[in-house]
Amino acid sequence: MKRSCSGPSPGGWPGSAGICPCQRAPAPTWGPAAACSAGPSPATTAAWRNAPPLQLDLCPELLARNPLPQLRPWDLNGGLPPELDGAALLASSFALQWLERPAESLRLWCRQLAPGGWLVLALPTAGSFPQWRQAARAAAVPCSALALPEATELLAVTAAEGLALRQGNVRRFSRRQQPPLESLRALHRLGASASRCRALGPGQWRRLLRHWPIGAGLTWEVLLLVAQQANHP
Repeated sequence: MKRSCSGPSPGGWPGSAGICPCQRAPAPTWGPAAACSAGPSPATTAAWRNAPPLQLDLCPELLARNPLPQLRPWDLNGGLPPELDGAALLASSFALQWLERPAESLRLWCRQLAPGGWLVLALPTAGSFPQWRQAARAAAVPCSALALPEATELLAVTAAEGLALRQGNVRRFSRRQQPPLESLRALHRLGASASRCRALGPGQWRRLLRHWPIGAGLTWEVLLLVAQQANHP
């Protein structure tokens, strides 16, 4: 499944503005660097002005919104460009969850880091949207929410590849209580409702909404991971 180009930039995810991972990354000075997502924040752009990374994203429209000079349309499902072997920095903001095999892609990213290279990423993880999943079970309809990777699995990948964890925590966010249809529409506007499942029919949607937990808002979680490959240069 590929992310739609009509959606917002990665920073559009609710709660993401304050945890853009690229802001926590050192500006690359001794090797290649890449940002594996459509657009860093203005703070990141300022921090990397003297050493801009290669910006990768499948969607040219989103890349066009990016002020950094090095831009390339690229399908991250196929790995990273070969010139990023020995990378000093790989950063990804709300992109890894879109890939077909997030954990395996992360493993390959780890292996392209140089000794001492940094991996910095943020993404929503599997504990997100429990209200949606609960309603789907109660209504006996498929849950069409995007299947998200487990934070523990991603942390285990970085450890297995020899990276030293500098920060690895899951932050939880919530949206105020509102009618379930409004919650789902908000997710759709953010691009967070994309799914690998077949679309629900009108009758299935009505059953889902009838079984939405009474008085429930919407909650989600975001993994913020900062790690460094062993053997500093």
